[in-house]
Amino acid sequence: MKNKDIIKLLNTTASYMELHGENDFKIKSYSNAIYNLERTDKKLAELDLPALEKIEGIGKSIAAAIDEINSRGTYSKLTDLIEKTPQGLRQLMELRGLGAKKIRTLWTELNVESIESLEKAIGEGTVTKLKGFGAKTVDNISELLTFAKETQGWVHYATAEALANDLVKQIKITLSEANVEIAGKLRRKWEVIDQLEFVIGHNRFDKIDEVLKSLKSIQKIPSRSGPFTWRGITKTENPVEVVVHYSTVENFYNTLFLKTGAPLHLSQTVKESSFKEAAEKQFYESEEAIYTSLGAAYCPPEIREGTWELEQSVIGKLPELIDYKDLKGVLHNHSTYSDGENTLEEMVAQCREMGYTYLGISDHSKAAHFYANGMYEDTVKAQHEEINVLNKKHAPFKIFKGIEADILPDGNLDYDAKTLATFDFVVASVHSALAMDEEKATERLLTAISNPYTTILGHMTGRLLLMRKGYPVNHKVIIDACAEHGVIIEINAHPKRLDIDWRWVHYALEKGVLISVNPDAHATDGFKDMYYGVCVGRKGGLTKEKTLNAWSLEKVDAYFKERKEKIKA
Repeated sequence: MKNKDIIKLLNTTASYMELHGENDFKIKSYSNAIYNLERTDKKLAELDLPALEKIEGIGKSIAAAIDEINSRGTYSKLTDLIEKTPQGLRQLMELRGLGAKKIRTLWTELNVESIESLEKAIGEGTVTKLKGFGAKTVDNISELLTFAKETQGWVHYATAEALANDLVKQIKITLSEANVEIAGKLRRKWEVIDQLEFVIGHNRFDKIDEVLKSLKSIQKIPSRSGPFTWRGITKTENPVEVVVHYSTVENFYNTLFLKTGAPLHLSQTVKESSFKEAAEKQFYESEEAIYTSLGAAYCPPEIREGTWELEQSVIGKLPELIDYKDLKGVLHNHSTYSDGENTLEEMVAQCREMGYTYLGISDHSKAAHFYANGMYEDTVKAQHEEINVLNKKHAPFKIFKGIEADILPDGNLDYDAKTLATFDFVVASVHSALAMDEEKATERLLTAISNPYTTILGHMTGRLLLMRKGYPVNHKVIIDACAEHGVIIEINAHPKRLDIDWRWVHYALEKGVLISVNPDAHATDGFKDMYYGVCVGRKGGLTKEKTLNAWSLEKVDAYFKERKEKIKA
């Protein structure tokens, strides 16, 4: 188990202790221990109890807790606390921005034990009578509840894809002769998914039904199913809807085509070719053949949204979309110098093993010191000295000296020009004071973009998918400013961010803005998230030519140096 997973268990334990009104001193001991654990470069899973007890700021009880987690994978105290917590309260505890202390007050004072009972209490006006629950606080809680209801039943694309691939594999084991493909939003690689959709081509529908019935991971809902469509849910902690469309073998690609594209894409193709009518008379052997019959180039599933793709397809100007294998390096990553889990040496080793030729290290800056161990100037200097040593050792592989500089509330970055000039590149990101209206958020970003040292704009809206909405920004104005100042826009590839939103990628490309697909990796296993960033880029029409980290080491190196020379001039 990684440090972040252990720390998350301890953090959750502290929250549940607070919910149940346990001793404040004990809760504070957890908080203090977590603070120190977030800053240790030791791998907790590799330490025995005596070694854990020697970590500064970790008492014997916390050391024992970590030792139990290491040996059992769980923590009995947390399990006990969760078991005695009503299910509805557990759902409230998952809401980001409410807090255990407030939930306890609602529970003990108003007997609130679920989202529904909290909504009722708010509607009756009893919540505003509680100490610490002013009108603004209650409005914020109402927004959280609305968001929670809107996202119920949705999962991150990464989760949905893993579930769907497993189901395809299970079906294929028993029904190997069938054609089985993912369809719908999942095949179009949306950032969040509300149903797993499939098309199965087989001439015995009863046999398909038997196979689906035999799978232990899903459950059929007979009342919602029919002779040509199977509907059910996954048997997971957070159930996801499953829809399976039955098709004959000869009609498989017709059905897959119709069950993949967004309604707008399909309506445009139908308008162009009366495809639906034609499909009743002709069975196609592939989706490529379908697009050929439309007089259009093949549209990859990701782009079938009905926005820009069909027009370009018809005139033969579809871009050659970036592929995962096109990536040459990994930018925006964190090491043990801030809140990452791996050393620079370990990050380099993993990059080289994956075939990358360069690594951009961009640990957190000093404004993030108290929540992400951000680096003060002396630590920056020490890191740069280590990078110099590693670059000599691993040449021609190169580590670029970067920083994820905090965009302060006034839009300035949190280092002076002298310090900023020491970096090869600067990722500018907002991490604090997120409660902004569109005007404030947009102006804050515009100020950062106009800073000559800003190379890349990081996670543009600060959103955490299914957890919190991003701060509102005027995307068009921000993208136009990036085009004016030559600032690259990041696709933050973390499955919970995927920010910039794919709906704005094509506009950025039209304006000539470069894109960088960045994993925001806080450990070596975070590099694999680049795949999800590529999915976002492909949806927007991204090519390898317009992707910074699909460029060669030499080209990226020259680009960074040229930018720095322009600043000096």
